[in-house]
Amino acid sequence: MGKKTAVVLLNLGGPDSKESIKPFLFNFFMDKNIIGAPKPIRWALAKYISIKRSKQEAGESYGELGDKSPLLENTNAQAVALQAKLPGHMKVFVSMRYWHPMSAQVIKEIKDWGAEKVLLLPLYPQFSTTTTNSSIEDWRKNSKTLGLDIPVSTICCYPWQEGFIAASASSIVTEYKRALAEMKKSPRILFSAHGLPEKVIKGGDPYQWQCEQSAEKIAARLEEKLGEKVDWQICYQSRVGPLKWIGPSTEEALQKAAQDGVSVLIYPHAFTQEHVETLVELDVEYREEAEKMGLKGYYRAQTVGVMDAFIDGLADMVNAYADQEGLRPDTGGRLCPKNFKQCAYDILAA
Repeated sequence: MGKKTAVVLLNLGGPDSKESIKPFLFNFFMDKNIIGAPKPIRWALAKYISIKRSKQEAGESYGELGDKSPLLENTNAQAVALQAKLPGHMKVFVSMRYWHPMSAQVIKEIKDWGAEKVLLLPLYPQFSTTTTNSSIEDWRKNSKTLGLDIPVSTICCYPWQEGFIAASASSIVTEYKRALAEMKKSPRILFSAHGLPEKVIKGGDPYQWQCEQSAEKIAARLEEKLGEKVDWQICYQSRVGPLKWIGPSTEEALQKAAQDGVSVLIYPHAFTQEHVETLVELDVEYREEAEKMGLKGYYRAQTVGVMDAFIDGLADMVNAYADQEGLRPDTGGRLCPKNFKQCAYDILAA
């Protein structure tokens, strides 16, 4: 019997009621990894943006989902599926960054359970300072404050993980075959990831590179499964604010497909469960934009969710790293090129 190990799934979180939309957004924009301004300025901006967006864009989007996010429910389903594949001395917990259950609450639960070790597992396959780094920093801060002084293992990223790649390819193949049957022509696959301001990437964040790596490996697996070349490109959704964002945007990719006269199959390869940015942004808003553009054929492959291959991949990483400490990707050693100065190995490995 191994040490009692708390396996903590890290995720973004989402509002659980109409009343929690504004405080959720405030927590999000108060994160220094999201808005890098000094704290008083950040507070004022977070207050303004959370009020404005809760009444407008975000409020409307969550309104499509019953005024709440399904992210926690879907993450809990992944936790249950993973728990079933782990040995009895391991227990899976869910910790959200911007809404409940947040790290302080989960740390108390882990202490009460009597954990002897913690293994942090982000549900973001690709590392970014704005997601995984933020969650791990927050976990470390609250662990220190609450006196959780036990060994910690951290899996920082897994953009190439076999289970993730296999599950992604399987999800796409299902829709690809449907699109081919209905349109009588192969669709263009758009790997749509959440975008980031260009300055974040120029600052050394490896997220865009890792997203491109995931897309390339999934596309290669698709070609193996389909026995043919596939038409694909990567694009980025959810652009907001005045800053220049990485591209091409999903809107631009849709417009290009409309001009080229091809149907599209969108796969959100930086998300591992369904939530507002897939169920509303992709399934409703971008679909409407595609129709206005005259695009013939709009398909969307589901996220990996609780697919066996993906959950098996998570379990493989947990079991492989259970007896070690420190930080690593699923490959066991640094996978980002050295020019990415915001790689987890540079900012979290200490």
